[in-house]
Amino acid sequence: MLRLGAIPASLPTRTDTETVAYAARLTGARALVSLERHGTAQLGDIAREAALTCGHGLGVFLFDESGGTWRMAPTGQRTSLPASAADLAHIMFTSSTTGRPKAVMHSDNTLTALNIGFAERFSLGPDTPIFLASPLGHSIGAVHGTRLSLHTGAPLVLQDVWNPERALETIEAFGCAFTVAATPFLKDLVDASWPRPTPKLAPLRSFLCGGAQVPPSLMEAAQAGFPNTFVTVLWGMTEGGLVTCVRESPREKLMNTAGFGLPGLELRCLSTTGDILPAGEEGELVMRGPGVFTGYFGQQDLYESEITDDGFFRTGDLARIDADGYVHITGRLKDLIIRGGVNISPAPIENALADHPGVNAVAVIGHPDERLGERICAVVLPDGEAPSLKDLIAHAQARRLPKHHCPEVLRIVDSMPMTPAGKIRKADLRAVAAGDGAVSGEPA
Repeated sequence: MLRLGAIPASLPTRTDTETVAYAARLTGARALVSLERHGTAQLGDIAREAALTCGHGLGVFLFDESGGTWRMAPTGQRTSLPASAADLAHIMFTSSTTGRPKAVMHSDNTLTALNIGFAERFSLGPDTPIFLASPLGHSIGAVHGTRLSLHTGAPLVLQDVWNPERALETIEAFGCAFTVAATPFLKDLVDASWPRPTPKLAPLRSFLCGGAQVPPSLMEAAQAGFPNTFVTVLWGMTEGGLVTCVRESPREKLMNTAGFGLPGLELRCLSTTGDILPAGEEGELVMRGPGVFTGYFGQQDLYESEITDDGFFRTGDLARIDADGYVHITGRLKDLIIRGGVNISPAPIENALADHPGVNAVAVIGHPDERLGERICAVVLPDGEAPSLKDLIAHAQARRLPKHHCPEVLRIVDSMPMTPAGKIRKADLRAVAAGDGAVSGEPA
């Protein structure tokens, strides 16, 4: 596509027909390129139906085992690029937990700034192969996979279908030195069996983990299980930014923060009234810098609504920036639980519950309550026998969680709804929280 002069607008393979058609309409896309099928997913059917319903002429090019097939689109009016897209190089769609994905615009300059920042911070070059199991249609795959590989000249080693044991073997076989992946990938690798005498992930110099909350207990387990590998939380968005620790970071920062920004990235925390907060105070994290996106395609009003008067992008994340410049992500503005008029962030509660032996995955959300507005609900995917609410409360209090932050309602699920980026879809879980038939605590 780049050689053709086309502008890629990438979507994960786990995208439904309606979303593909919406993305095509929003961007005025002229061609849709896809596999005929991926596993059991009939992507060709999705592509053909999306082309018929998108509302303008859309060519479809499908690959299968025998090669490629091209279906010409009916003649349609071409959509001109908005003025804000003059330097557009790539459109990446947010893996939004609510509502429609947004079409995030990046330029060659913003993408190159991110690639240079990572190459310099983690000493990447043509001799450091990159392993990637994340979807190439997601921003992690696009920025830290294909484009980073093109930038450094390093081989890009891909895993099509996730299997942690196979990933360990692949990294060993190809000497992969760098990867970026979401939290579930890291946990699976920690838990995977490895009968060989060499340490797990022995060739891997750096493992950047992001996309979802990374509990300190998982960081501890990764450090113990991967003695040759530097593991750090990666905070970032499809819109850019990117924050990590480095090998020289103090252990306390490595275990409990997201690190500090790439060169040139400016970060602030703002109060609800828009004032800049001093070090250590919680507020909305905003960012400005060379790796930050240039706008939302076709949604200029939305973009302007999320930019401050001095050009900082409102991330929607709650955070504290300490005196050393390290970022402590404390939650999402929309994820806040409002219990009796008090705002409670789910992130510390999730961290406290994550290392319970009966918890495979946990999300903390608000449970509707007539008296308090919301109560604290823990939605748990169990690991073996499901824990009781009493067990979780005792575990949380042993982790020094305040009593008024302990879960009051428990819902047990057999699967967690996930985005392609590995984030739990909390919006989908709120219907679970409001349902009947689960264990709940006594009214406070």
